[in-house]
Amino acid sequence: MMFYKKNQQKINGLWYPKSITWGKAITTDQVADQLAYLSTTTRGDAYAIVKNLGKVLSLYMAQGRTVKIDGVGTFYYTAAANKKGVQTAKEVSASQIVGVRVRFIPEVERDVNSKVVTRSMVDNNICWEEWGKTVTSGGNTDSGNTGGDGGIEDDPLG
Repeated sequence: MMFYKKNQQKINGLWYPKSITWGKAITTDQVADQLAYLSTTTRGDAYAIVKNLGKVLSLYMAQGRTVKIDGVGTFYYTAAANKKGVQTAKEVSASQIVGVRVRFIPEVERDVNSKVVTRSMVDNNICWEEWGKTVTSGGNTDSGNTGGDGGIEDDPLG
């Protein structure tokens, strides 16, 4: 189950659902446990692989390569030149680059007409519920989570 909260955009004043995460982030140990459960590897081996994945990805991306992992998607670097634009192509140089960002494109499967059929890592059966509502066994909603933010995380990386 995924959760959303009501969010008003400052630019146009309209309201939209905004997805949220809750609780603490899933840990490397938890991912390794699940990988070991789903495969023939041990927990220790799965942990070692997950811990080294970032180093391996950065090694290849730093060479200017994209990294495609079947069933997951493609990772690549982009250069950030925030507010460092110049007037002519002749003036463009590496000194304008102020940072590097990692980009990710989830793997997709397409039908014969090139229409996206499925995206890896996206469950087609996600059930969306408004944050702060609780679902009873009959499917009705009651107001809930009146104290604190219930572990809500607007920025899971921050």
